[in-house]
Amino acid sequence: MAWTPEKLKELQDRFDGANCGVVHDAHAAHISSLLFDPGGTRRTAPYAGAMTFLDAPVGDLEAETLQNLDVAILGMPMDLAVTNRPGSRFGPRALRAIERIGPYNEGLRCAPVQEMKVADVGDVPFRSRYSLSQSHEDITEAVAKIVDAGAMPLSVGGDHSVSLPILRALAKDGPVGMVHIDAHADTGGPFDGERFHHGGPFRNAVLEGLLDPERTIQIGIRGQSGYLWEFSHASGMTIIEAQTLAHQGLDAVIAKALEVIGSGPTYVSFDIDSLDPAFAPGTGTPEVGGLTPREVIALLRGLKGMNIVGGDVVEVAPSFDATSNTAHNGATVLFEILSLMMFRNQGTGQ
Repeated sequence: MAWTPEKLKELQDRFDGANCGVVHDAHAAHISSLLFDPGGTRRTAPYAGAMTFLDAPVGDLEAETLQNLDVAILGMPMDLAVTNRPGSRFGPRALRAIERIGPYNEGLRCAPVQEMKVADVGDVPFRSRYSLSQSHEDITEAVAKIVDAGAMPLSVGGDHSVSLPILRALAKDGPVGMVHIDAHADTGGPFDGERFHHGGPFRNAVLEGLLDPERTIQIGIRGQSGYLWEFSHASGMTIIEAQTLAHQGLDAVIAKALEVIGSGPTYVSFDIDSLDPAFAPGTGTPEVGGLTPREVIALLRGLKGMNIVGGDVVEVAPSFDATSNTAHNGATVLFEILSLMMFRNQGTGQ
């Protein structure tokens, strides 16, 4: 069929002149109504105004605010538990500074900040910059306020040790399952006299009755610390190594993840070092041979409908992130986890 003047005239009548701002597709019109002014011509610039996670409205940890939220995004600028390069205490600030994430998720067809009640409620008010145990107590207290108000916590670290105190608040009624995307299994034992370092949060979470290991899947695992992951195997966790994902393919890994977590409450924990250092150099313990951003996005979107109860993105260390790619990828994953929360417990495989 050739392009004709009649076809041009049809498009001009539909999209030009008085109709130049009309959005005809019903779904697109709905999203546009959430993002643009009533005239449909202006949207707030993503680089203007105060910096918040995903450009979400500003909130706080007061009960009156939290009771009106579906999701509270909380910063955890603390890296007292790192074993290698420090600096992830600056991770929350780096993710807030990323201005081009969303607001529309084309894969899940949603605009989560606009279609849910979401706020950036600030950072955990740490009492000390020196005490790891006290910092973990502060995290549990802050997350408990969110959970008690009926909102879902979405946290930004900080090092990966923050996941344990988050789970202490989130799993108070019984253990949860987990989708854990990481280069490391983080189920190691005491290291240099410290049990609660960032390489062991999920060992401790299982032993404290917070995490169901048989409903836990760890994806992207690789590197030089494999001799430390005995606990993952012994407890019944499912491990999908990075090279296994490459051989099996994403569809098989998504199917396995959905099988493992089932319909029970499930936490999502994402360590930025799960990505190959080519995409995320700004982290404390980089491991070559990792996942690509495209694989991670597809993996998370494949979990749509899961019974997600919270999530975190951790280990972004901006001082090693010359191009801001690491923070950009971290903020993108934060957006994808937030998007999953829109479809919480609606059933998978849709």
